[in-house]
Amino acid sequence: MESHAYQDKSVAVFGLGKSGMVTAERLNAGKARVSVWDDNEDRRAEASKKGLKLIDLTSGKWGATDALVLSPGVPLTHPIPHPVVGFAGEAGAAVIGDVEVFLQEKMAGKLIGITGTNGKSTTSALIHHLLKSAGKEVELGGNIGTPVMDLPQVGEDGVYVLELSSYQLDLTPSWSADIAVLLNITPDHLDRHGDMARYAAVKTRIFRRQSEAGIAVINVDDPICAAIAAELRSNSKARIVPISIEQPLERGVFALDGLLNDNSSGDQPWTMDISSIPSLRGRHNWQNAAAAVAAVRSMGLTNEELKTGLETFGGLEHRMEPLGKLGLVSFVNDSKATNAEAAEKALASFENIFWIAGGREKSGGITSLAQHFDRITQAFLIGEAKDNFAAALIKNVPAVLCKNLEQAVEAAAEAAKRSDKPSVVLLSPAAASFDQFTSFEARGDAFRDAVTKLLAEAR
Repeated sequence: MESHAYQDKSVAVFGLGKSGMVTAERLNAGKARVSVWDDNEDRRAEASKKGLKLIDLTSGKWGATDALVLSPGVPLTHPIPHPVVGFAGEAGAAVIGDVEVFLQEKMAGKLIGITGTNGKSTTSALIHHLLKSAGKEVELGGNIGTPVMDLPQVGEDGVYVLELSSYQLDLTPSWSADIAVLLNITPDHLDRHGDMARYAAVKTRIFRRQSEAGIAVINVDDPICAAIAAELRSNSKARIVPISIEQPLERGVFALDGLLNDNSSGDQPWTMDISSIPSLRGRHNWQNAAAAVAAVRSMGLTNEELKTGLETFGGLEHRMEPLGKLGLVSFVNDSKATNAEAAEKALASFENIFWIAGGREKSGGITSLAQHFDRITQAFLIGEAKDNFAAALIKNVPAVLCKNLEQAVEAAAEAAKRSDKPSVVLLSPAAASFDQFTSFEARGDAFRDAVTKLLAEAR
C-alpha cells in the first residue's frame, strides 16, 4: 500500500509497533515529512536503521504538523490523554491512526468492518474465508494479522475485511464501510474510554456514514446493540440485518441450537446445521457464523458457496484451538480469552474441564462465570490473579496455585488422566497476559509448546 495522500505534509508517528512502523515506512516512501518516536529504545534503533527520522515527540518541541499517527495502545482521552496528544493539538495536527491513513490511500474495492468486544477476530477470519473460498479477491487485516498499510491495493471487485478495535475506530474520523458488523458490547477497556456509554459510542462508529447501499449487521440479542439497532432504523440510510442465537428473525440471520437460518433476503430462506463443525463449536461461534453469513450474503455468494466455506473454515489460533489428545484428555488453547466474557464461551462448550486460568485480572474478575463452575472439575491458576481467582472458586471448584504455565499444564494433564472419562485441559485465562507474557499469542504459544512436549513424551 503505497502512500501518496500525505506527500509533502508533515506527519509525526508515535508508537513503533508492527502497524506504526509499517505506516511510518509507507508515509516516508510516499514523500511525507515523517518524524517518529517510541519509548522503546530497540524500536527507535530499528526505525533509525530503516532511515526514519527520530524526533522525541514527548519533548513538546513540535513545529507545524499536519497529522499525528498515534498507536492504538496510547491513551487518546482516558484516563488522561497522553502528552503527545496535547502537543499535537498545539501544533495543529489531526490525531489519527493507521486505518485513517489506509483509507486515504485505498483506490478501489469494498470495505467490510467488524467490531465488538468479543468474537471479532473469528468473524473477520470467517468472512475472509467465505469470500476467498468463493473465488473473490479479498484481503484481511487491521486488528487481526496484517497491518492495514501492508495490504495490497485490490481491484474494483475486491474486498477488504478489517477487524477494528474501539481504539482504532476512535482514531479513524473518515470511517465509512460498505458492510459494517457489530457483534456485542460488554464491559472492557473502560480505563481507556471512561464508561460504558463512551465505549458503546465509539463502537457505534462502525456504522458511521453508511449509504443506502450499505449493510449494517448487528446482534440484537445484546441489549446495548439492540438499542443501537433501533436507533439505526430511525437514523441510518443503510439496510439493517439483525442476527441472533436466541430468537427467530423474519428478516435476518439466526442460529438456534446450531441450526443456521438465513432469512436476510426475505423470500429465499436457507438453513444449514453447523453444530458439528469443529471450528464453529459453541453458541458464540454460531453467532459469529450468523454475522459472517449476513455480511457476505449481500455480496452474491450462493448457498453452496456458503456451505462449502463454513465446512472448510479451520478456525483461528488461540481461539478454542484444539491441540491434540492424550487418551481421553483433549487439550484446547483459548489464550485469546483475556476477560471473563470471552472465557465463558469456552467454559460453556465443554464438560469435565481442567481449567488453566489467570494472568493480569480484568475488572470484575471471574464472578460472572459462577454459572459454569459445575463444568470445571479442577482449576490450575497462574499469574497475578491466581489468589483472587482461587478465592472466587473456593466454595465450588478445587484450585491449585501454580508458579507458571508449564507447571499448570503438567498438573492439569496429570489430574485429567486420573479422571477416567473424557475431559479437556483448557487454557482460557479470563485475564490479560501481560504479567508473565508479552501477548496472548505468546501465552498460547507457550501452552502449545508444553502440550506438544507432553504428547511427544507419551508416544
